[in-house]
Amino acid sequence: MTPDRRPLALPLAVFLLLAFGLSWLVALPLWLGDGLEDPLFYPLAVAVMATPGIAALAVVFFVERPEHRARELGLWPLRPARRLVGNLALALVVPVALILAALPVGAALGVYPADFVHLSGFREQVSAQMEALGAEEALPPVWVLLAAQLVTVAVGAFLNLLPALGEELGWRGWLLPRLYRFGAVPALLASGVVWGLWHAPLVLLGYNYPGAPGWLGLLMMVGMCVVVGTVFGWLRVRSGSVWPAALAHGAFNAAIGFSFAFARAGETVDTVHATILGWSGWIVPLVLVAVLLATGGFRPAPAEPAAAGEEPGSRA
Repeated sequence: MTPDRRPLALPLAVFLLLAFGLSWLVALPLWLGDGLEDPLFYPLAVAVMATPGIAALAVVFFVERPEHRARELGLWPLRPARRLVGNLALALVVPVALILAALPVGAALGVYPADFVHLSGFREQVSAQMEALGAEEALPPVWVLLAAQLVTVAVGAFLNLLPALGEELGWRGWLLPRLYRFGAVPALLASGVVWGLWHAPLVLLGYNYPGAPGWLGLLMMVGMCVVVGTVFGWLRVRSGSVWPAALAHGAFNAAIGFSFAFARAGETVDTVHATILGWSGWIVPLVLVAVLLATGGFRPAPAEPAAAGEEPGSRA
């Protein structure tokens, strides 16, 4: 990934108008209906995830019109293979590790009601699910169930890959490289702020921060997106590809349930303060980001030369 020096004003304006406008348009039925309780919430939330990708594709195909469109979005080339595979492995591990690390930090700071020994909250969740399904069989040991859930996170990361790619094509595929002309830190901060504000149609309905007023929920979402988006951006920059960022996003979404699995039964988790969504959960990723900044971790990977006839999506 190399910094882009082409004119930015028009492509950026079109991208932001489409990404934000389409997200509000898709979410409008929720505002006119029952909000988070609407039966269409989850299908529409997934549809909203596609809007940054649609915006990026529109800009690349109709505004910028580069020679190698797939390359412009980080979709291609898939080489060097060793670098790509290594970054995909990091994409599976790092988001899960950050989500889990947030919990003992929150517990130590007194903002996360942890039960790491008896897992009473997880037991309560599993029992409620089994009761809803009408199952009466004896449950396996809770640690076995928890280990099984960890395995399903890896599967879920790949199942979430395409919906996550809908976002990552926009944020880390198109936007971040275009902003890198201003330097790594400004680009990562600005793309994270944009990503956070883009969540407004759902966050203002109470999503992710149900106990907070809308303005505070949106402010916290912006903070979380800056912190987590910087980690996703690191994967994009060091790999030269959007695929590790998309897989990391998928793994993040698949593993977010762990934020509540280790809570005490009957306790409410305040996501403004606790879990990776809250300020206490940003401490570990901020330490990681500081280390990466100090060690040059945000220097772009060398670009792979384009081979004739190799790249899909090239213009004739």
